[in-house]
Amino acid sequence: MKRLLAAGVAAAAMAVSVSCAATQNIEFWTMSLKPKFVPYFESLVKKYEATHPGVTIEWVDFPGDLIQTKLVTRIVAGKPPALVNLNVPWAEEYARDGLIMPVDILMGTAKSTYVKAAIDDLTFSGKIWGFPLYSNVTVIACNTSLLKQAGLTRPPRSLDEQLEFAVRIYEKTGKAGYAPALSKPDGFMLQQGLPIVENGRAVFNSPQHVALVKKLAAAYQAGGILKDHLFAEDNFPTVIAAYNGGRLAMLTAPPAALNRIETDAPDVYAITKVVPAPLGPTGIVDGGWLIHFAVPVGLDPALLPAVADFARFITNDENQLAFAKLANVFPTTVAASNDSYFQKLSAHPNASEQAMAVGAESMKQSRTLYVAGIEDYDELRRALVNAVEAGMTGKQNVKAALDAAAALWNKKLARQAHQG
Repeated sequence: MKRLLAAGVAAAAMAVSVSCAATQNIEFWTMSLKPKFVPYFESLVKKYEATHPGVTIEWVDFPGDLIQTKLVTRIVAGKPPALVNLNVPWAEEYARDGLIMPVDILMGTAKSTYVKAAIDDLTFSGKIWGFPLYSNVTVIACNTSLLKQAGLTRPPRSLDEQLEFAVRIYEKTGKAGYAPALSKPDGFMLQQGLPIVENGRAVFNSPQHVALVKKLAAAYQAGGILKDHLFAEDNFPTVIAAYNGGRLAMLTAPPAALNRIETDAPDVYAITKVVPAPLGPTGIVDGGWLIHFAVPVGLDPALLPAVADFARFITNDENQLAFAKLANVFPTTVAASNDSYFQKLSAHPNASEQAMAVGAESMKQSRTLYVAGIEDYDELRRALVNAVEAGMTGKQNVKAALDAAAALWNKKLARQAHQG
């Protein structure tokens, strides 16, 4: 964030002012939604402007890798957009740095219309920092043929069962059963109720963390876990290719992945059944990633009532449901989540229908799992990934690998605390 602020100051002189021709101009930014969603947002803007004379809405869409730099530049220049799409880790960082404002007052009674998990995701230091827009969640796509060959008649109810089933599948079929997202072991550990940092120190080398990695290692060594690019930063293409090729029995993925299976592997799609992902001891389902509208600092206070009204409009039940249907994501309002689109299944639902129904129900337990307040976090996470890989593959003792990574983390955390 400090680097972004420095970049923003340097670029401030070149910032382009927002047009102020209308009485009130509300500029809102989204992330990576063009060109697919142009008709949706153009229709939304037209509908709002028709019922709000004197208000002009301007939609701007940026790629995800540019939106942070653009936002900081505009804030530093004193010309922020009224609303901007952020994910939860970004919002937490921006809130700490004083770049966005709490929205409790702006949200008002509309707070009760949003799913509690979404509000909890956006609550830092007792205040709410954004209007929830949409989220996602992990489900499990099961190759019923492979499960049947392994003698399995029900889905796993815990991580331990998932690993046990995975090994059994390999023993009976020669195919891997499971491919956990170990390019992000921090989120994996958090979902299992194991903290990453406490009191400014890394704690992922505790006996409980070591035991978890040893469980994974045992399943890996027994063939139950898919080994292809398991620790790569983006291993999902490899994982879904394995599922589509009949080499993986249980695919953990967002519901939208079922569309890809249907297109690329219709034979596998036909024998796929979708079930909920185990909650784990936290009561949280894996895979949540909430996107919302934050309100940057520096807006004209006179504009805030109109901004709040538009934010409530763009994230209301009707509009969230419409967007969720188009994007194959999940709405974050109570009414939209309970809509019959998600809840009613045909007599013989296909895998995509199952996925949406299972995902909508799981959204009640969906949270964004991340570690807050650490600079250069991606570099530190890579050290954790390397330690988990070394322990699982037998290159290093699990405890020794995690100890070495924790020592590296603590050295950098101590330096950051001293500089802070």
